[in-house]
Amino acid sequence: MMTTPASAIKDEVRLLINIQIETFGQPASLTSPQLREFHQRSEKISTLCQELNRIGTRSVLEQRLERAS
Repeated sequence: MMTTPASAIKDEVRLLINIQIETFGQPASLTSPQLREFHQRSEKISTLCQELNRIGTRSVLEQRLERAS
């Protein structure tokens, strides 16, 4: 089975979210480096979700153009 860019992005987002959940589940307070990593993952998740939105929008527009042809 071929991996599409969207499915690869979704897989990465799932992985990052799981790491975020694990980080929240730690019994001790987060250290400064852990907080920085958490913030970086949050930014990466946001960026990847924006890319998924662009892919989805492009797909919808392409489908509409195909129907109009």
